[in-house]
Amino acid sequence: MTVTPVLAGEVAAALRDGGAVVALETTLVSHGFPGGQGLGVALAAEARVRAAGAVPATVGVVDGAVRAGLTGAELERFATAGESARKVGARDLAACAVQGALGATTVGGTLAVCRATGIHFLGTGGTGGVHRDFAQSLDISSDLPQLARTAAMVVSSGAKSILDVPATAELLETLGVPVLGWRTPALPLFYSAGGGPPVSAVVASAVEAARIAALHWQLNGTSGLLLARPPDPAVDLEEIIAEAVGRVRERGVTGQAVTPAVLSLVHELSGGRSVEVNRLLIADNAALAAEVAVAHSGGAAAGWR
Repeated sequence: MTVTPVLAGEVAAALRDGGAVVALETTLVSHGFPGGQGLGVALAAEARVRAAGAVPATVGVVDGAVRAGLTGAELERFATAGESARKVGARDLAACAVQGALGATTVGGTLAVCRATGIHFLGTGGTGGVHRDFAQSLDISSDLPQLARTAAMVVSSGAKSILDVPATAELLETLGVPVLGWRTPALPLFYSAGGGPPVSAVVASAVEAARIAALHWQLNGTSGLLLARPPDPAVDLEEIIAEAVGRVRERGVTGQAVTPAVLSLVHELSGGRSVEVNRLLIADNAALAAEVAVAHSGGAAAGWR
């Protein structure tokens, strides 16, 4: 049996014609926001991608199929399901599809679908990475190895600040993943604009980012890139994050459940401030991913692609 991702008509047409396509994940729809708010966030991200001239390809597992490009009704299913939807990384795609479960893809799961379909750009809020106290738990997100083996640029506001961001940056360097700063010399800390480790290069325009990606893929083949855009507005939640991480650890939460549990507690302890920042940065990152994708699509005519 051979199963390939099912592409929405506009996604298939754009890929066939060399157009700009931006992948979006569905974990943020089901697990990232309280009370079904993820639906509005997903629709806003798709709208920003279209406004920038690209085609959105939101990825999820629906009715036994891995899909790239979801309808409004399908997105609503993810929002309604909430945490009952499976959180699907690359390792989970096959089982989720065969068992007919509703699967919300992580960044890593979405990257696996990008690799299978030829999508080269992905917009998200923040990537996974090395968890705090990883030496005791060995808890490292599968987002990172997927990024290392996928010819895609992920646009985010850095790694989620609930993680050990300096250790995440070190591992990205080990994996050979360029970390580009969008007009910033430091890796953003998801909710905060600065304070992270230095990036490997600063980029000032979508065309520059697209040219770097094109040459990187010529030189490194299947390796991805991270383009880190500072959130605007930003908010300092480090004390709240540390408290949330400690509480979740005390509860004995492990594995894929850690991130949504910590984020939920951060939302609660911050009085909703984290939710608003998260909502805005997801849409802004999707728009930037689309701008770079459009520049990359036009690169063929300019002769550098």
